[in-house]
Amino acid sequence: DSVVICPDTVIGRDTTVLPGCILRRSRIAEGCLIGPYTMLTGCEVGEGARVEQSTGEDSQVAGGARIGPYARLRPGSCIGAGAKIGNFVEIKNSRIGEKTSVAHLSYLGDSDVGKEVNVGCGVVTANYDGKQKFRTRIGDRAFVGCNTNFIAPVSAGAGSVIAAGTTVTRNIADNELVLSRVPQVHKQGWQRPVKKK
Repeated sequence: DSVVICPDTVIGRDTTVLPGCILRRSRIAEGCLIGPYTMLTGCEVGEGARVEQSTGEDSQVAGGARIGPYARLRPGSCIGAGAKIGNFVEIKNSRIGEKTSVAHLSYLGDSDVGKEVNVGCGVVTANYDGKQKFRTRIGDRAFVGCNTNFIAPVSAGAGSVIAAGTTVTRNIADNELVLSRVPQVHKQGWQRPVKKK
């Protein structure tokens, strides 16, 4: 009773649609798992993919990919075969390559990400300067550490390694290690001022 499948949606056999789902203008292949509580509008989902507790609009999910829980695919997103888009990840107008993992708490907008890339927690592509949108490109098998910011337009080459906490403002070559951090400062005996009551 809790599932809504609009007549413009096509679902392949052996696909399971769990409670709380709304499916509109979508094509879902065979052997998929959709839901619970998933809303897809204008999406194509490939064979054997899983979309759990997530929303997608005008996007493509290739076979064997795993989406969610709590992910959002905004228009123009293409998720490659076997890729993982995990919890609290938002993808917008981006191509994510085969077997790439964006596991949690990241935003990739206007991006081209290669295959077998590992994207750590809290990664953001800063794609908008207030007037224009710019693209970020990340090559195959790159490793992107947690809390990395890409200030687009910028690119990271294949096999590059970006250390956690880095803000990327210049292009990174293939197989290059990049890190940018403010030195950690220690001041002994420091005490916060105490407010007098």
